Amino acid sequence: MALVAPWRLADARHPAAAADARRRIAEVDGQVRAWVTVLPEDGDASTDGPLAGVPVGIKDIVDVAGVPTLCGSRALAGAPPARADAAIVRLLRAAGAVVLGKTVTTEFAYFDPGPTRNPHDLARTPGGSSSGSAAAVASGAVPLAVGTQTAGSVVRPASYCGVAGLAVARGTLSTDGVNPLAPGLDTLGLFAATVADVALARAALDGREPPDVSPGPPRLLTWDGTAVAEVSPAMLAAHADAVARVREAGAEVAPLEVDLRAATADQRTIMAAEAAATVPNRPGLGANLAALLAEGHAIPAGDLDAARERSAVTRYAVLAALEHADAVLAPGALGVAPTGLESTGDPVLSRPFHVLGLPALAVPGARDADGLPLGLQLLGHPDREDALLAAGRWLERA
Repeated sequence: MALVAPWRLADARHPAAAADARRRIAEVDGQVRAWVTVLPEDGDASTDGPLAGVPVGIKDIVDVAGVPTLCGSRALAGAPPARADAAIVRLLRAAGAVVLGKTVTTEFAYFDPGPTRNPHDLARTPGGSSSGSAAAVASGAVPLAVGTQTAGSVVRPASYCGVAGLAVARGTLSTDGVNPLAPGLDTLGLFAATVADVALARAALDGREPPDVSPGPPRLLTWDGTAVAEVSPAMLAAHADAVARVREAGAEVAPLEVDLRAATADQRTIMAAEAAATVPNRPGLGANLAALLAEGHAIPAGDLDAARERSAVTRYAVLAALEHADAVLAPGALGVAPTGLESTGDPVLSRPFHVLGLPALAVPGARDADGLPLGLQLLGHPDREDALLAAGRWLERA
């Protein structure tokens, strides 16, 4: 039985889709382990709206009325059900979607992994922290899932699992009802089989149709990540191949000439400090999260202020570059999903862009020699999300 079977939104907009999703979960989730809770059928599948009947998975740091929000943590075992839907869940229901259940998250959306496995290879991580949402889409359990990103928690699992993922620019979707990790960095995201499906779902949340895609090729800046990390040869080859393909197809391509090394470190500083001020240091926390909180408590206020000031300067430089381009084309992760379930991989290639508040789009399609996904990412201007999605759809075709 194939564990990888992404489900297109167009094929899921019907009243029986939720029942189909439950059957698929029964078939594959004993191996993939993407779900915390699957809600019973209540017969209220909508026939109206752009997402009418579409079953959706919700990352288990996001409130769904009547369901406990456990945040992947033993510390919250026995928590009472949420009293109300998070804002993102209300938007999905208003668009006609059926909330199917809660997907696995790493503990409090940090690095301590849950049980989820990568549908492409069960011995490999699906990434984090939106592990369950990415794996649920890749395994064909649902065509759409909600995640969050504080460093690279949409882009990395989407890249590892071979699906599309959009982390929206901070502030463009309300995080009301989302358990925070670092409030100044947290943002929401969507997973779907293709960029076109992500674009459809994103527009549905705003109550509009997705914009028409310009037939013309985009203007792209390129960044290969080697200034901040050791990127695998396979990922560098995939990125170089994508650059060559888009240039051959007519895209304008130029390097991103902004130094992102400081921003990469500054994201870590800001995240640790904000997490320490936000997440209660409860008994029983995982080792990774406990270490992050300890690190954050030790950061002097002056260092935090300096990190925020530096990242503001870098943001200005990158936004200036994006005034003349539609997106930055970069690797989505260091390589394919690492073997083993003890780690969720490294978000280093997302850190600098995320601290700048850019929307990030994981574009599936590239593979290594063994057929494992090598996701690319596009980073766009916060005020031009439609242009980012249009560039992503063009890149996906190219």
